[in-house]
Amino acid sequence: MPNCPRLLIHLLLSGAFAAASQTYAASDDLVVCTEASPEGFDIVQYTAATTADASAETLFERLVAFAPGTTQLVPGLAERWEVSANGLSYTFHLRHGVKFHSTAWFTPSRDFNADDVLWSFQRQLDPQHPWHAQSLRGFPYAEAMGMAALIERIERLDDYRVRFVLRHPEAPFLADLAMGFASIYSAEYADQLLQAGTPERLNSQPIGTGPFVFERYAKDAQVRYRGNPQYWQGAPTLQRLIFAITPEPNVRQQKLKADDCQIALYPRPVDIPALKADPALQVLELDSLLTAYIGINTRHPPLNDVRVRQALNLAFDRAAYLRAQYGEGGASPALAPYPATLLGFNPQLSPWPHDPARARQLLQDAGQQNGFKLSIWTRPGGGPTNPNPGIGAQMLQADLAAIGIQADIRMFEWGELIKRAKNGEHDLVFMGWAGDNGDPDNFLTPNLSCAAATSGENQAGWCDAQFDALIGQARQVQAPAQRAALYRQALAIFHEQAPWIALAHPKQFSALRREVKGFVLSPMGSNNFARVTRQ
Repeated sequence: MPNCPRLLIHLLLSGAFAAASQTYAASDDLVVCTEASPEGFDIVQYTAATTADASAETLFERLVAFAPGTTQLVPGLAERWEVSANGLSYTFHLRHGVKFHSTAWFTPSRDFNADDVLWSFQRQLDPQHPWHAQSLRGFPYAEAMGMAALIERIERLDDYRVRFVLRHPEAPFLADLAMGFASIYSAEYADQLLQAGTPERLNSQPIGTGPFVFERYAKDAQVRYRGNPQYWQGAPTLQRLIFAITPEPNVRQQKLKADDCQIALYPRPVDIPALKADPALQVLELDSLLTAYIGINTRHPPLNDVRVRQALNLAFDRAAYLRAQYGEGGASPALAPYPATLLGFNPQLSPWPHDPARARQLLQDAGQQNGFKLSIWTRPGGGPTNPNPGIGAQMLQADLAAIGIQADIRMFEWGELIKRAKNGEHDLVFMGWAGDNGDPDNFLTPNLSCAAATSGENQAGWCDAQFDALIGQARQVQAPAQRAALYRQALAIFHEQAPWIALAHPKQFSALRREVKGFVLSPMGSNNFARVTRQ
């Protein structure tokens, strides 16, 4: 695995970031070592967890929220709501007195109201909206989840009431509204930018209602925020929040021990025992809603042949991979796109065995007995779903070579990897997914639906009509038992068609200095620092 050059590591440890920690050593400041740069700050354009942490969890809020550390829905910018008996109408009562951020580039003239809700959603749903075409990356969540087809209209009842009217019942709709793509923006700020001819600043100079106010971003270095003194839930204790972008897990660990950062996200599972043994540190861990997988690009022959995809699954030694990546107890093997704890998991699914002989036979049946060439895409650094990307890619490369497939490993920076994989340039790509709302649909529709294949978010480019119909039907059914039965059928199709090499459901870890209090791991893999203190 390619490592950071020694000089770069020295600079990271003793230069700019060390200076940052010396400048912000006060007890009301917090430096967090994160794994990757945000793709931008207009969260509706992106799906990466690092981007959500830097925007949805700091700057923006939604009508509905999750109670910290749970998937329980609680009021957010809407203080309450009513759902009609037929499940088609959702009326939200908005909070009064919520302030948008005041910055050097924007001073709001009014509080948050219904106009901001309408702008935030209609921008994504209405192709005629003046901001719809301004999104260079499209609206991946809204598109993959078919929100434009689901939502018939959004009504402004008055300044503090809005009603969503659906075309059909949607079981996870409320939970969907707690996801990052449903973040509420300032319509007034958007109007100001459009009139000035600078709409791109929505992505680089964001304005929200969240607990932190954006200050500046130095690409691939750090993001700086200040506490929002007008935050409706009470000003954060932290005066400054700094994301120190540190892709290498070893560097994050060293910086944490040196107190250059007070929280190091996503330490490698194999490093957890040593971190727990350090008396200056504490380690949090949680069985999160995480999935690690290898997307197989079914648009590229011969990967469009199910026999070839099954051969890849049989060739890869998952047990060895899990030991190398996650150590003892750091993850459970994945059989499906989501963990067994969620609704509708199919207990009849059998793990793919490591069986190179059977894999070679399948390749022969597919007319590929002489082998072929393909590319394996991954990234440098490491995170919770891929702690050692280089090692994992090399293990896959060796196992494929054993059945006659020659694989070339290609490393891309995280943002570039996501962008190019969305364009379908890869053959195999190591990816991960953190469930956004605790519903099985969140793993299936954004990643494996036909709509997601069209938008590019479906890394496999896989579109199976029967699978798509089953998950679509499951979204419209309210009874858990009926939804579960539909998901079990869908998962059986997924397993047989093998558009992924499903790898693992990793545990989530974070390492903190002992004086850090109030930080809670989320089962969705997100990181929120609104109530964090240093004592």
